[in-house]
Formats: sequence, structure tokens, C-alpha cells
Amino acid sequence: MFVVEGRLIVRRLLPLIAAGQFELTSLLVTSTALQALSDVLPDSLPWPVYVCRRSVVRAVTGFNFHRGCLALARRPNIEMTIDRLPDSPRLIALEGVGNPDNVGGLFRVAGTLTVGGVILDRTCADPLYRKAIRTSMGATLRVPFVRVQDWLSALSQLRTRGYRLIALTPDPEAVSLETLKPTARDRLVLMLGSEGSGLQPATLALADARVRIPMDPDADSLNVVVAAAIALHALQF
Repeated sequence: MFVVEGRLIVRRLLPLIAAGQFELTSLLVTSTALQALSDVLPDSLPWPVYVCRRSVVRAVTGFNFHRGCLALARRPNIEMTIDRLPDSPRLIALEGVGNPDNVGGLFRVAGTLTVGGVILDRTCADPLYRKAIRTSMGATLRVPFVRVQDWLSALSQLRTRGYRLIALTPDPEAVSLETLKPTARDRLVLMLGSEGSGLQPATLALADARVRIPMDPDADSLNVVVAAAIALHALQF
């Protein structure tokens, strides 16, 4: 199960519930939040809606929760696999991104820049953790993703599907991002690593191209979400 918090994200969840992508268990709302959601709630509610005072919401969550709205939903019964990812010209692959805020931010970028899916290794934070959902503005609910156990095998499988593996790295020996000139026929996987250690050597060795974002040599590295946004914008066609 997973928790969605806040009116805006719950608004984005409800159409996915209606489409059968997720199953809603219950809503916990203040009366103000219920009124704000009234235009998107079905007339006949198929699940419980608990209306309570803000102090009760605070007691349930264990902290001073201001958003006045929580949804409890079930994860899909069918687990996504590599071969079921959409046949999209752009995918991103995340290795070792353990911060849920960064995972959420990366999904938000993916949802904005027409990325068809996200591949995560087993050490990445859960995209359906509440902070990741909130940071993504609901994009983790919409953008397909798969968590893989055999990371290198999954990347190799993508290559057999016709994708080029593009590793983003601050290594000064990598080619500048500006030199890549993708066309509409190019199918690319942008691989991103943790902010601490970056992509692992075995992942870099598997890449078809290693690219870097030109930066001031005296500057620190970019946040992984910012770097992904820059790279994906540059890789558009």
C-alpha cells in the first residue's frame, strides 16, 4: 500500500483510480478538504471517506500535518517488467538514487520532458513512498517504472531493444552533451547515478556514450534532478 498526501496529488490520483490503475482503500480529510474535492469525487462513494478535525489528522500522522487530506491506496497487482515498459524514444535509468526527494524530482522531470518510463536499481528509493509522490507532484503515479534486481542485465536487455545507453557523468574525459545530436529515430536511455559516487564503473563500461554537462571547473557538481533536466532537454529532437 502507499499514501498520497495533499489535495492536488489526490486530485491526480482519483482519475487513475477510476481507470483501474490503482485501488483506493480510503480517504482521510478535513471538512474543508472534502469540500475542495467535491467536484472530483463520485456521487456514490465506493470506499470510506473519513471526515475529521485537523487535530485528529495530526494525531493520525504523528506530526503537524497541514494539507488536510490523505489517501490510502494499493499498489498494482501486476508488477511492471522491462519488456512491458512503453516503447518510448526516451527512458531514464537510475542507479543508487536513494533520496526519495531526488527520485520524486526525477519523475517530475520525466513527466514533463516526455520520458516514457523509468528503470530503477534495487537500491533506489521507492517511487511510491509518500515524499517521492509529493515531490513528483504525482508523476510517480503516471510515469511507468520498473525496479530491477539484475541491473546490468536489464540495461543490456534495453540495448537489444534498440536503445543507446547514455551515461551522464562529470568525468572531464567524457564528451560534451552538446556533441550529441539525436534524431527522431534515436532511442536513448539516460543513465543517472547517485550524487555521491555517480554511476558505478561496470555501468559506465556498458554505456554506448559517456557525456558530461559543461560546467565551471571551480563549481560543485549539479544536483541529479537539475542535471537530468538539462540533459533530457538537450536530448530532445
